[in-house]
Amino acid sequence: MKKLIPTLFLMLALSASSQETQKETTTTISNPTIEKGFPVANLKSAENSFYFNNDTEENVTTKKGKFSASNSKLIKKANEYFNMLWYAEAAKLFEQALEENKENYTKDILQKAGDSHYYNTNMERAYHWYQILYDTYKDDLSADQIFKYSHALKGNGKYGKAKRFMRLYNRMKKDEPTEVKLNKEVNARNEQILDAILNRKPTSELKNLAINTENSDFSPMFYSNDKIVFASAKDSSFFSTRKYKWNNQPYLDLYVAKVNQQSDDLKDAIKFSKKVNTKYHEASVTFSPDNTTMYFTRNNYGKKLKRDKNGMNNLKLYMSKKINGEWSEAVELPFNSDNYSTGHPALSPDGKKLYFVSDMPGSIGETDIFVVDVLEDGLFSSPKNLGPEINTEQKEMFPFINNQKLYFSSNGHIGLGGLDVYEVAYDEEGFKEVINVGQPINSNKDDFSYIINEETQKGYFASNRKGGKGDDDIYSFKNLIVEEVNENAIAGVVTEIVTGELMPNALITLLDENNIKLKEVVTKDDGSFVFEDLDSNTKYKLQVNKETFYEEKLDTLTEENQLVNVDIAMRKLHEMIAIENGIKKLKTEKIFFDFDKSYIRQDASVELDKLVDVMTEYPNMKIKIESHTDVRGNDAYNKYLSDKRAKSTRKYIISKGIDASRIISAIGYGEEQLINECENGVSCSREKHQENRRSEFIIVEM
Repeated sequence: MKKLIPTLFLMLALSASSQETQKETTTTISNPTIEKGFPVANLKSAENSFYFNNDTEENVTTKKGKFSASNSKLIKKANEYFNMLWYAEAAKLFEQALEENKENYTKDILQKAGDSHYYNTNMERAYHWYQILYDTYKDDLSADQIFKYSHALKGNGKYGKAKRFMRLYNRMKKDEPTEVKLNKEVNARNEQILDAILNRKPTSELKNLAINTENSDFSPMFYSNDKIVFASAKDSSFFSTRKYKWNNQPYLDLYVAKVNQQSDDLKDAIKFSKKVNTKYHEASVTFSPDNTTMYFTRNNYGKKLKRDKNGMNNLKLYMSKKINGEWSEAVELPFNSDNYSTGHPALSPDGKKLYFVSDMPGSIGETDIFVVDVLEDGLFSSPKNLGPEINTEQKEMFPFINNQKLYFSSNGHIGLGGLDVYEVAYDEEGFKEVINVGQPINSNKDDFSYIINEETQKGYFASNRKGGKGDDDIYSFKNLIVEEVNENAIAGVVTEIVTGELMPNALITLLDENNIKLKEVVTKDDGSFVFEDLDSNTKYKLQVNKETFYEEKLDTLTEENQLVNVDIAMRKLHEMIAIENGIKKLKTEKIFFDFDKSYIRQDASVELDKLVDVMTEYPNMKIKIESHTDVRGNDAYNKYLSDKRAKSTRKYIISKGIDASRIISAIGYGEEQLINECENGVSCSREKHQENRRSEFIIVEM
């Protein structure tokens, strides 16, 4: 049941669809599998809107004999299934069409083939088609397509390559010139976070539960002291069950099971109250502190499924009260809507705040976590978005909160692939830093609906990782108490900035803040390095050298009893060589001078040192130095000042060991060669004028 609660719930809510107009039918169970979507229909996979369908299994056939006679009919039928969110059936037909005829390798069909598997979290096949899509149409892909490709790479454990495409995705999302530096910093930080997650030692023991079935089982929740309520597509009927076509699994119901206190396994699972379970999806439940009020997610329906203006059946939150030992008929919450989904409820320990997931107006991403105050007399405050520190442009779902932390699943924060579980501490001032809980809780598949008893450090979560009994399985876990060790260490991985390839045999020099060398190491085959037994809360510098690459320098600070990650991406020297308007140049970052001065500043020397590295790598290279100013100031003086700067630059390069004969000329042109419209008498911004203040290094000979 791939994503039934995370996706399934969102899917239930977002798309229950046109099939409700048909008569309900039944079909014999045959290898059923269910999905996790936002609210219920696809309680986990917020990618879609929880599509519910009442067709029988026999109405859909994918045998080659039926479609091979007309390839166009095969594609048409695949598209119909895809548009109805029947991704399991669409995937079969797209696979068949692509296998039979390579003329079907169009951008649209390859994308849909990959998406059909992606939405069912079959990342192996999604990666297969996304790879072909990228190889064929790499220059014509959208940011969303690059994002999915990156997640498919993660889902197959290809983290180095995934980093590269997440950098590309970030550039596509923020490609304005003023954002370039920020994007580099964000990319570097994201890669450090991912490597820290991968390098963190596992501290949990996991166990696959006996109650798991071949279908989807997920979204466990504590109920009294010795019971767990969870969602499952197991269905107690041995003869027939209704299925929905997102992934051909039975509809979800809520079940309750006893906890084996010795093994933490679950046993004697039975269906929850008949007043709560219906013929559609129910999942993702939370209980008040006294266990007399429950909130859960269900399809939006009255006598039949209700749809929004796009024909989608959204998910809604419902509440039921326990009266005389029986649960009452559920009533929907007042902030529900026929036009968007709400689901995945989670009550605070005092029962005064209700957290939930929605795609309502005001959402930052595809699905966000919101909160309302639970007031007296069944009233609630207006929903409040938890904000960009928690919510991303992608999906956040399955919140769980206790007295110490908020836990949730997301595919928008840095993770290992699919949905990952995150924790964030909080106090009266608000939420702190979002942290990935790491392996083995998280994997390269979907990991979600995490709950924990902070006192015992025991809990449960769901995952569709390999090795399970079915689609989504529930796992118990126990966090191990790790003995504290004073690490005071700096570690990281050196990679090539464009490809993400690991960089073995790079020389890493550790310097103190006065540039005195303390230690040296060489990176291992996996590009990793570590400096141990360092002073805490101390400033250090790292210097990285490798032939044919720029020297990189990085300042860092050790923390008390912490392993600090300072991963480094290196650029090849030849990347500085570029052709502009038919002229070959050495490209550097801006070479800045202080106002009315011509001496070489520290930041300029860093860039000029890179230029020296390239000229050293290419011993036959000869260059011309040209210095330019903007139009502000006297024309003659600007030419004089720029000439002094050009010759000062030449002098610095020679001082670094480059023969003077290799610098053909060093001339200042003042304001004679502007590169934009900012001439005398034209009003321009400071940034526009700065474009004209530049030094250029023209390659005359190589």
